[in-house]
Amino acid sequence: MTDSGGGGQAQVRRSRLAEYAEMAGPAKNADPPPVSAAQTTSEASANPAPAGHDESGGPPGSPGGTWSEADARSRRFTKALATFRENAVLVPVRDRGWLTADFGGVRWILAFSDEPALARYALAQGEGHEEWTYETVLGARLLDVAVPEAGVPCGVALDAADGAEQAVLFPPVAGIVPDAYAVNKGYVGETAMTGRTEEQR
Repeated sequence: MTDSGGGGQAQVRRSRLAEYAEMAGPAKNADPPPVSAAQTTSEASANPAPAGHDESGGPPGSPGGTWSEADARSRRFTKALATFRENAVLVPVRDRGWLTADFGGVRWILAFSDEPALARYALAQGEGHEEWTYETVLGARLLDVAVPEAGVPCGVALDAADGAEQAVLFPPVAGIVPDAYAVNKGYVGETAMTGRTEEQR
């Protein structure tokens, strides 16, 4: 059963991640991607792709003309954000809340595309032999509901063990989270962060 994102509790599932170790492949860096990646992804809301241009990076028919790399990243991120919002992801549960990590002044909810991605994270943490509990949650619900409930600047880190090339950060900026909870709109939160991994929703 997946979460519809419209309220109600998703069915909690338990996964013995060691069974996915072979499918997951070698563990990669388990830390959230560098905060500079968040600055890259925030360009999506500030620099939408110009109308009338194709996905190759330049105006149609232009001889070798290209847009900046920032524009290309912005277009890719816009697609990734739309896909994330429309699909369910796996969010590990610890105690009575979702698994989070405080990093770079932001609380990141750790979410995973599928069980192999979660397995890579567990293996990188040295916990691949343990049974992890997770909920299936719609991406839009994380950004629109869970982020405002955090009480501090909060975003979502997708597939955090997969390195900067594959992991995606959805930082707390306008166009990604509700404006009232976007740091570039002046939001600073109400509670202190510890700088350590937290397990809370």
